[in-house]
Amino acid sequence: MDYRKDSPQILLDFLSYHETIKEAMFLEYSELLNAFDSGATTKLTINNRRLNRVDFEQTILIPMAEDGLDKYRKEYNKMLLDKATGANSIVQDKYVTISVCKKNIEEARNYFARVGADLVTHFSRLGARCVELVAEEKLRIFHDFYRTGEETAFTFDMVQSMRKGHDFKDFICPDTFEFESDYFRMGNRYGRVIFLREYAAYIKDSMVAELCELNRNMMLSIDVVPVPTDEAVREVENRLLGVETNITNWQRKQNQNNNFSAVVPYDLEQQRKESKEFLDDLTTRDQRMMFAVLTMVHTAETKEQLDSDTEALLTTARKHLCQFAVLKYQQMDGLNTALPFGVRKIDALRTLTTESLAVFIPFRVQEIYHKDGVYYGQNVISKNMIIANRRHLLNGNSFILGVSGAGRCVFPPPDRAPAPRARPRTGGSAWRCGAFCARRWRARAACRGA
Repeated sequence: MDYRKDSPQILLDFLSYHETIKEAMFLEYSELLNAFDSGATTKLTINNRRLNRVDFEQTILIPMAEDGLDKYRKEYNKMLLDKATGANSIVQDKYVTISVCKKNIEEARNYFARVGADLVTHFSRLGARCVELVAEEKLRIFHDFYRTGEETAFTFDMVQSMRKGHDFKDFICPDTFEFESDYFRMGNRYGRVIFLREYAAYIKDSMVAELCELNRNMMLSIDVVPVPTDEAVREVENRLLGVETNITNWQRKQNQNNNFSAVVPYDLEQQRKESKEFLDDLTTRDQRMMFAVLTMVHTAETKEQLDSDTEALLTTARKHLCQFAVLKYQQMDGLNTALPFGVRKIDALRTLTTESLAVFIPFRVQEIYHKDGVYYGQNVISKNMIIANRRHLLNGNSFILGVSGAGRCVFPPPDRAPAPRARPRTGGSAWRCGAFCARRWRARAACRGA
């Protein structure tokens, strides 16, 4: 079962928050991870995809009406297309995929209904919104990944396909698949799967955001396998008992050699300290033990570009004292693991606590992209356009801020300058008001330029 996370209500990014708010969001995200059921596996996926130009033109550009104001619409549309072409044009989607084994479909539906309600509640506390994906939307995700550049060619009707006996795989799969030792070919594109092999002792919360900064089509997935708390405590206690036994045997051996003042070796002392801290996290700090593996797949048009992107990702990980590695002869299994199918074919699991896993927080910047919205500017961090419709917000008020000489007086009211739309709410008066505002802004700008 797949859920998509989006949050059109959030108008600020995670990096711009105060440290206190960051800490509150981090703790709330930790509670979300603690809510994962130990009887199911959860996959968190970040999907970087290109902005679909056709969908952009259909949802954002102003249609022509042949009423004498089309010259304003054409100029406004040209400005938007220039901004869309020159911007980053990368849209980031986040998915939560839950997999569970049940006896029949009814038990599975009841389970997903309960888990879905919990996810919606926890994400709402983060100021986000969870939407359950239907079958066609899931197929659209894989189609856009497998057939990059052909996003507008996706047409799938499940009823007609079942009636004709066609397989849905024919609509989403690429023309060819060739798997080599450390990369694969997908149609006329190249791809590679890497995984996080070595973890640092301390990792910043910006690591995942920096990995996804690359202006390429990619997917980053974190497979989470929660462990029941009683089993986790029992396992840690057994490990701690084994460490204490090794220390006792070492001291007994030193006493037999009449070395009564020997100090416990550093490695044994460190193992005892870490085991006690891990046990305290599980028993007193309400954390859970989880197995996790981080995989990442990225694609490029040429093999040289693919190698360059791989080196950039490895360098970013080394900057955080982590070590990525390329999957050798496991590219197919790695691809199935990285994509949001809900399966895991890679067994490079790492034992983590809730706080350790919450470091890989996927929130960095919120893209504001409302349907039928207007252009308000450019996101400082992602360099993408801000397309907003204030009617969708709880409070539609806005402020124009800037230093002296920044052009606040010249800046057109975004909700009035592009007012000549094809579907006015108040008839002809809206057209006249929109044309008047546009002419007033142009005259003001001309006077400023003079």
